[in-house]
Amino acid sequence: MSSQASRASSHQSPSRDSEYDYIVIGAGSAGCVMANRLSEDPETSVLLLEAGGRDWNPWIHVPVGYFKTMHNPATDWCYMTEPDAGIANRQLQWPRGKVLGGSSSLNGLLYIRGQRQDYDDWAQQGNEGWDYASVLPYFKKSERQSRGEDDYHGVDGPLRVSDLRLRREIAERFIEAAKAIGIPENQDANGKEQEGVGYFQQTAYKGFRWSTAKAFLRPARKRKNLTVMTRAQTKKLLLDNKRAYGVVFQQRDEEKTVRARKEIILSSGAIGSPQILQNSGIGDPEHLQDVGVECVHELPGVGENLQDHLQVRLVFKTSCSTLNDEVRHPLKQFMVGTQYAFTRTGPLTLAASQVYIFTKSREGLDRPDIQFHMQPLSADKPAEGVHPFSAFTSSVCQLRPHSRGRVRITSSDPMKYPAIHPNYLSAEEDQKVVVDAVKVARRIAEAKPLAEVITGEYVPGEQFQTDEELLDAARQFSQTIYHPVGTCKMGSDDMAVVDAQLRVHGLKGLRVVDASIMPTIVSGNTNAPTIMIAEKAADMIKKDAV
Repeated sequence: MSSQASRASSHQSPSRDSEYDYIVIGAGSAGCVMANRLSEDPETSVLLLEAGGRDWNPWIHVPVGYFKTMHNPATDWCYMTEPDAGIANRQLQWPRGKVLGGSSSLNGLLYIRGQRQDYDDWAQQGNEGWDYASVLPYFKKSERQSRGEDDYHGVDGPLRVSDLRLRREIAERFIEAAKAIGIPENQDANGKEQEGVGYFQQTAYKGFRWSTAKAFLRPARKRKNLTVMTRAQTKKLLLDNKRAYGVVFQQRDEEKTVRARKEIILSSGAIGSPQILQNSGIGDPEHLQDVGVECVHELPGVGENLQDHLQVRLVFKTSCSTLNDEVRHPLKQFMVGTQYAFTRTGPLTLAASQVYIFTKSREGLDRPDIQFHMQPLSADKPAEGVHPFSAFTSSVCQLRPHSRGRVRITSSDPMKYPAIHPNYLSAEEDQKVVVDAVKVARRIAEAKPLAEVITGEYVPGEQFQTDEELLDAARQFSQTIYHPVGTCKMGSDDMAVVDAQLRVHGLKGLRVVDASIMPTIVSGNTNAPTIMIAEKAADMIKKDAV
């Protein structure tokens, strides 16, 4: 398994004032792409800083290994939201990757791009060049699609995208039940149309996870012009005369400084990027003053506009076998492990979900506004193991929530975690959609052939019936799908942080390249769009350097 771990070209410590053409902060889904593409020119020096460690943990490379790597401080930042009134004052765990590959090293491997209208909307908001026709080539550029090349998919990119290696009866029944209530079958939600039901594809190859560390960083590791430093947590950016020129970071017990001759690219994600900006004195002046940080550049939108997909998990008991039965007992676990070791098939190849549905929560909508993730198993918490009975999970989320939250530092200490306020279900429209979404989930469960094997609704339970009760159930039983975006939004309005070239407004030499630049969240999982953003940004940076 160790052969699967990516190895960076070098990990030497910098001298006091080491200089590079480009400094990329964060080796996650976007940062690994940036490091690869910018270092393609052998005359260009690139430094990649990663706060986490190497991706040597063998569970990173097993698809179902997210059960072991999420909530593990060795690989996960283990963020926690603040108590949120919209979800009954609960706090949610927000895993984010703290390792080479970032969240692509511990996510659910699901490859979904969103809807073409998402990107057309970005462009209509004034972000030229971000319409669907303009971004599709970058999706194709990164992709190595196992099904072959067509108008929507590429085969020459480094990111492996393949079909699932696991099929189960309960998933087939779920698909047929969705079709029975009028949802069309669609085996490519990333093609011409997203609407429909089908099996997910995953970022995996021959039974192994294909993170951005493996896809993009590993091929670049031998380049002499690429330096990768792990265990290097950025504390702040250095600015002079409205130009970002350096980075101060902590590597183990030593504080170090590096300088960028051309640009600094901030790719630390929807939590890390606004935190680093705020710690550097870039943000809302009143907020920074309150926490004891001198404001050096006013940008009130830093950390605002936080969006996430909130899912309601419905669990149904069944009379037919599910994965709960296959992995519950030690002997069966041994057999599952043996199957994977010899064939790279079976339950250990499981992505976070098997079946997707993109559909409408009610009549009259022009495109899908909800997404289902169906899992052929159930658990209260993955780390605690599956339920001691046969069951499956039908999770549903609103694709384009109206609620907005924020990420804000709480002190001048750059090593202290920021406060995360999602503000889930704070918008009335979101409350309506979540109630309607649960009703759609129940309609599917009541349709043949799925209804024939369901013996009862375990979560939230049949006692929740009225709209008020269903909203209350959503507040009690909802969870994040780990899709935070938007906190350094792209645009030209007063709350925008970057322009359409991803340059930080009012500053030179600094861009943000990650999911935080999304002005509005995409209609689906966010890893593939984040990779696309980095592919496009790399081209923009190269053109500006000519």
